[in-house]
Amino acid sequence: MSIDNGQFAFVPNPAPREVVLSPSTIYLLDQASRAVATLAGVGETLPNPHLLIRPFVNREAVLSSRIEGTQASISDVYLFEASGGRREGGDVREVANYVQAVDLGLELLDKLPLSVRLNNQIHDCLLHGVRGADKRPGELRTEQVWIGDQFTPIEESRFVPPPATMVRDLMHDWEQFANAELEMPPLVQCALVHYQFEAIHPYADGNGRIGRLLVTLFLCAKEVLPTPLLYLSAFFERNGGDAYRDELFNVSRTGDWERWVRYFLAGVAEQARDALIRSRRVRLLQEQYRNRLQEDGTSANVLRLLDELFINPFMTTPRARNILGLTYAGARGVLDRLRQAGIVEYISGAWPRLFVARELLQWIEVPVAAGDGK
Repeated sequence: MSIDNGQFAFVPNPAPREVVLSPSTIYLLDQASRAVATLAGVGETLPNPHLLIRPFVNREAVLSSRIEGTQASISDVYLFEASGGRREGGDVREVANYVQAVDLGLELLDKLPLSVRLNNQIHDCLLHGVRGADKRPGELRTEQVWIGDQFTPIEESRFVPPPATMVRDLMHDWEQFANAELEMPPLVQCALVHYQFEAIHPYADGNGRIGRLLVTLFLCAKEVLPTPLLYLSAFFERNGGDAYRDELFNVSRTGDWERWVRYFLAGVAEQARDALIRSRRVRLLQEQYRNRLQEDGTSANVLRLLDELFINPFMTTPRARNILGLTYAGARGVLDRLRQAGIVEYISGAWPRLFVARELLQWIEVPVAAGDGK
């Protein structure tokens, strides 16, 4: 479609309600579906799913934001949370906003379907008080946008989404498609939901992060996953996200839905396996720690604080005091018990005094090798 100055914008067709897949893609779909089902089974058996969900959400927030050029580590996010938002560095607040947006999106699913209304609320949360806060957080865009480096003019951009005047109607179709009960495998529908959102690019900023977040929200809304353990940004982020952008662009350029579905399913299968291995790692480490403490005799407060470390491996004495409802001295005593057991170590030079479960943090951050879990 032609817009100002002879420039053309891409206007996506309505999302297809039927996609014909080749036998090889159906085989890949089966592999991805099996991997997700196995991960879903793990999620259903977790005694306290929050022990595993938080590390996955934080990792996704870091990697999804990194695709957009944000620089922050998982440790940065944990430190930000452990300090109550007082410790900042680099782009950590933007990543912390992403974590809050995930939490908000999951909470809203109990009240709302996937919709512009839900998207607007998580978009407002994502951009609150950070870069992009001047780009109408929580509102559909009212201006033309384009995809390229910061100073790339529109005529040199790689992709120009549809005019702002068309966004609301396009998102109406997106809503209908995202919530439709189709004779289409949910993983395939999810792939199309994600592409369609990115092609419409309904916001002035933050579209990529919202679109990737919607993958998890869609799978939870469809009850494919009982707990939000699957995130694809680690797969998309490879090579700076170049392959991911190329695959999205190829759909717009050629209309080859199957190629995009194959790419998406490969990511689902890989990241479901990654999540399964990471969840087993963390559960095994938790069991080892609990056994170590119980063999030596320990209090309920020590075990309770141990569980909190699996939500955030960094801990301060004031935070421990608030969690346990103890005096400062009592909370420090619990931390000392965990330090004596070799579970946490003291980080010198920090105030308030800061402790970290370093082994746990490494297990969360370390890549999953190709042979792991076999």
